[in-house]
Amino acid sequence: MATNPVFRALTVLLLLVLIPLGSANAQTVLIPSPPQVAASSYILMDPLSGRVLMDENSNERLPPASLTKMMTAYIVERELDEGRLSMSDMVPISVNAWRTEGSRTFVQEGTEVSVEDLLKGVIIQSGNDASVALAEFVAGSEGAFVDIMNQQAQLLGMNDTHFENATGLPSPDHFSTAHDLARLAMAIINDYPENYPLYAEKHFTYNNIRQPNRNSLLWRDDSVDGLKTGHTEEAGYCLVASAKRNGTRLIAVVMGTDSTGARAQEVQKMLNYGFRYYESEKLFGAGQELIKARIWGGRDDELSVGVTEEVNVTIPRGSRDSLESTVDLDSVIKAPIKVGDELGRVQVKLGDDVIVDQPVLALSDVPEGGLFKRLWDAIKLFFVQLF
Repeated sequence: MATNPVFRALTVLLLLVLIPLGSANAQTVLIPSPPQVAASSYILMDPLSGRVLMDENSNERLPPASLTKMMTAYIVERELDEGRLSMSDMVPISVNAWRTEGSRTFVQEGTEVSVEDLLKGVIIQSGNDASVALAEFVAGSEGAFVDIMNQQAQLLGMNDTHFENATGLPSPDHFSTAHDLARLAMAIINDYPENYPLYAEKHFTYNNIRQPNRNSLLWRDDSVDGLKTGHTEEAGYCLVASAKRNGTRLIAVVMGTDSTGARAQEVQKMLNYGFRYYESEKLFGAGQELIKARIWGGRDDELSVGVTEEVNVTIPRGSRDSLESTVDLDSVIKAPIKVGDELGRVQVKLGDDVIVDQPVLALSDVPEGGLFKRLWDAIKLFFVQLF
């Protein structure tokens, strides 16, 4: 039986009913309509559950400007995580990287710069030259690196994104969406948390030139700790920001606002709304047992059934007591059973809305029992089904 205090269980045959998670007199939570946002496209998302709390035109393909550099940084972070790069590796600066126009880290052609300094240049200073230098070092050329960027976008489910360069400089076939960029931000935060603090750094000095992070919310809101700004004439002013308050993290994306002040103001408005009215809840931990199932014909009579990955939800603030959950198992489960076999489903409901519906899996193996054990269980099962 599950030991998580959040869930109290009642077993009836092979149906597990998880009764309400709080009092029977749970309050109805009232939530107003989301605020109006002055942007061409926007989205507010919880990166743990993936739930979208508000959006408009979030799947519209638009130029992402320097928000592109989130993918450049993500690929470098993946290379670091997999041991193909180290922060201390020295990167030769080509003429091509040195000459790249736009925002710069001011690296010098013919010198060598560490991966760490270039990554900070990309994330904090939005350096186009640093982006090209890293792209060339990782893949041999910026063009080859772009191929990797597009492959990675597909792996992350960014189906409305196509990159033409590592910087975000304007190009006709270079586009993304607010939803895809929120998905990318979610991957940056969840996949490589050891590097995420770089996105909160307010300044970086290279070549005796100190430049501020262009994300002004880092100064205005202590809960904001990333991610990236972008601007071109074609794209307008864009911002992907993330913040964490009281254990809940949110990601906000705006594209096509009118000014640096407007992008910060609109994102702040979205974050304040999300944190005021919603919260994240961890319902199940990775590998958590939800129930012990009866196994027939096995070496063991019982098997732990649960989830192999964390289950998180985003719910209206104060509505936890209204959650109800059920686990339905297959009516008869016979050995042999392998770890990961699907044996039923768990559902969590908030009122009439199903907010979790996913398989429950075997958490251990159960091989077949001996001949006598299988025969005896077959007799017992016959009478159980009969009555």
